[in-house]
Amino acid sequence: MTFRNLLLEIGTDEIPSRFLPDIMTLLASVAAEEFAKARLKYSGIGVMSTPRRIVMSASGVADRQEDVETSMKGPLWSAAFDSNGVPTKAAHGFAKSKGVSYEDLCPIDVDGVRYAGAIRSEKGRPSETILPEILPVIIRRLVFPKNMYWEDPTVRFARPIRWILALLDDSVVPFGIAGLRSDRVTRGHRFMGASRIEIEKTSDYLDRLYDNYVIVDQEKRKQRMLSGIANLERDLGGTVELEPELVQENLSLVEYPVPFFGSFDESFLEIPHEVLTTTMKKHQRYFPVRDSNGRLLPFFVGVSNNRASSMDVVREGNERVLRARLSDAAFFWKEDLKRSLSGRVEELKNVIYHEKLGSVYEKVKKTQQLALWITSTLGHGELLPSVERAAFLSKADLVSEMVYEFPELQGVMGREYALRDREPDVIARALYEQYLPKFAGDALPKELAGAILGMAERIYIIVACHGIGLAPTGSQDPYALRRAARCINEILFGLNLDFDVHSCVCEAARICGTSDDIRDAVLSFLQQRLLIQLKERGASHEIASLAVSVAGNRPFQALRFLNALSEVQAQPWFSSLVTSAVRVRNILAKEGSGVTSGADVSADLLRKDAEKALNQEIEALEPRLGKALEASDWTGLTGLLAELSPAIARFFEDVLVMDKEEEVRKNRLLLLDRCHRLFIKVGDIGVLKGEK
Repeated sequence: MTFRNLLLEIGTDEIPSRFLPDIMTLLASVAAEEFAKARLKYSGIGVMSTPRRIVMSASGVADRQEDVETSMKGPLWSAAFDSNGVPTKAAHGFAKSKGVSYEDLCPIDVDGVRYAGAIRSEKGRPSETILPEILPVIIRRLVFPKNMYWEDPTVRFARPIRWILALLDDSVVPFGIAGLRSDRVTRGHRFMGASRIEIEKTSDYLDRLYDNYVIVDQEKRKQRMLSGIANLERDLGGTVELEPELVQENLSLVEYPVPFFGSFDESFLEIPHEVLTTTMKKHQRYFPVRDSNGRLLPFFVGVSNNRASSMDVVREGNERVLRARLSDAAFFWKEDLKRSLSGRVEELKNVIYHEKLGSVYEKVKKTQQLALWITSTLGHGELLPSVERAAFLSKADLVSEMVYEFPELQGVMGREYALRDREPDVIARALYEQYLPKFAGDALPKELAGAILGMAERIYIIVACHGIGLAPTGSQDPYALRRAARCINEILFGLNLDFDVHSCVCEAARICGTSDDIRDAVLSFLQQRLLIQLKERGASHEIASLAVSVAGNRPFQALRFLNALSEVQAQPWFSSLVTSAVRVRNILAKEGSGVTSGADVSADLLRKDAEKALNQEIEALEPRLGKALEASDWTGLTGLLAELSPAIARFFEDVLVMDKEEEVRKNRLLLLDRCHRLFIKVGDIGVLKGEK
């Protein structure tokens, strides 16, 4: 068998940069699935992309499909052939339906039962005949966040497909889609390359395009881009701020990266630096430049998709655009400073948060109530004035000119305006930190006031939205309640806050006037989100569920309990204890129907040393275990379980629970019941054995 190389290039109008990373992952997955369905072997699949093309290459493609034999089960053998071996109507009918002769039928055993069967052999077809069927399917299966159609309504893509290159080594793979026929022709860079390039064989593809100013391999394109930026850093005497998301975005905007730098008037540095960097990154996709101390310099670095004869023209054009943007920002900044932040709060009454929940002002007042409750509950009465003021001002920047123009600066501008209003630093920082973390892995609030304010708002939103029927369903979560729940837990984990979420939800439900059913639904929702986050930290479903069942109302303690159990889970005594817990549960489920749970164990009926020792161990451990649970001393708790483990293991080795004497038997079942109730206090640890 020979092996060949396949190349598929889908040429398009410029595809939005945000679509490309995900579509490459999807393309690799879809291609692998279609090759598997077609029984066509290959050694590897690669995917590449630029704004104008999506490329899939498959190396080591077999020259033909694998042969396949299909076994088909028919009627019982005794029904297909009589005692003399003569085929019956059932045999003839089955053979005809499968396209074989009755003489080809053979016995097939299924679970010890003999059936008449047929085996159909299918010879693999050449890859040249299979690939024209596979490739159109692969293209049709590529789905983007937004799709469009141009000629054929059944074919949808992010942007119109303009050409298709499909080669198997040096031969065109012929097929048609969207009014186009595949060919060996591709196109170079829109401005610097040839509009028609014939590719003789797959091995020529990358080099021919590189000669026409297209670097298809995104990793090589990235290396060239970063190398050019590094050269500019030496000229600028600063460090370019290479945010990974912005690097990826620029990479997906160009086929041939040409980094350049520009400058802006130093007077703009008087504006808060977050305004400048947001303008550069979000609106112009420029990289800011900082000095060795992290201070912003009046420069920016951009990436052009065109190597102009004079890059000065490119630089001057981009400087003009940025200057206009920064001038607008400077105007907004000056206008906003004419009014205090507190003077804007009344305007929030005219901003609707949700038609069923009222204005943003009403939301602020309820969040303020909850934030004060949280502050008192955590025992930080000294923070009450600061939290009250921060909550009052928390959304005032939303009605500023700057945040209206740059919504991503909410919180940042609240902090800056508060500082200009001479609000205390703790309040200004809280206005910014209330939004942290903004995404998974983001920085957490550094101070408690901001953390409290952020938790209060998120819990209010979760309760209020559940109350009006906006609980997340499937992929639908318009108010980002799942993210809000995640942020609450991340704050509690990161700041080591021992906080009772159950009580807080009850208080929020009271403030919102929601029913007990809604409150319970919210608690269930939060516990489910906590379970997912604990599992994301590497815990098994069973141990995470146990942690949630024991301390789910206090997420930080649930995490500590999980960590304590994880440390001892591999130790022999713990494995023995889990096995014993399962045995106790199973025996009681089967034999304990006549036992009054919680009844006293009679010391006089304890005959064996092992059962006496177990009873004494439980008596000694019960009060200590209660104190450990009350104090959330999870390490101490596991130590107590370690003491119990050998006693119960010895009990099962030396004692026959189902004694012939009824009173002795019932007493031993009561002892196991007492043991089971001890286990239940720390959760059903039997689930860790994977048994239900």
